Amino acid sequence: MRPRWSNSLLIVTLAGSVAASCRGEPPHARTPIVIWRTLGSWSGRGSTQTDAFISDTGSLRLRWETRNETTPGTGMLRVTLHSDVSGRPLLLAVDARGVGHDIAYVSEDPRPFFLAVESANLDWSIEAEEAVPATRGSAKGDR
Repeated sequence: MRPRWSNSLLIVTLAGSVAASCRGEPPHARTPIVIWRTLGSWSGRGSTQTDAFISDTGSLRLRWETRNETTPGTGMLRVTLHSDVSGRPLLLAVDARGVGHDIAYVSEDPRPFFLAVESANLDWSIEAEEAVPATRGSAKGDR
């Protein structure tokens, strides 16, 4: 036979749980988010190789833009991601013609990288960013 107080304790515990769930999210909920950390940015005209940069996650975002095309229809931009350990090309991240802008997302193993930029007849700029997982907390009273 159970003591009488255990039933009372069970009812109080259940009532507290129900009341907490009626308030919405817990007072210290954590929401997963992604923060984009800049690894480097480069700009120029013509072909080049960037400085090496290290990615701890391997989740990359390359934001690029081309402008000032010398003769319409003759501009091109190709950006290849390379391993800075072996030097080998890993993937073609950007292959664009003419004036424009876009974002290329890349998923690789974490390591040091560099970009090989091939360009003709236009100015270009590239920013490499890394996805860093984080959480956003809401303290009691935050709305």
